[in-house]
Amino acid sequence: MASEVIAAAVLATSLNLEPGSWLAWIVVGLIAGAIAARVVAGRGFGCLADIVVGVAGAIIGGFVLSTFFGASGSVGFFGSIVVAFIGAAVLLAALKLLTGGRL
Repeated sequence: MASEVIAAAVLATSLNLEPGSWLAWIVVGLIAGAIAARVVAGRGFGCLADIVVGVAGAIIGGFVLSTFFGASGSVGFFGSIVVAFIGAAVLLAALKLLTGGRL
């Protein structure tokens, strides 16, 4: 159910993130969320939080790249990690600004 919602949100943009099954989405979310957390906050948030940040980052990254940069098409598994990382970094940077640097 959750992967269908994510897929629908991502397909609403013109950039199609298609890493594969729900397990691939978890792996993409974990990798992208963990890297973004370490880059932005200097530490990870744990497996579950990194997955949530990474999957949310995939949705945000797909929207940002398609809206502001006109990116379109399918990017595959590794491209999905890059897009999810970009979106997760944007998400964490915004949260860091809103919380006064306390992430």
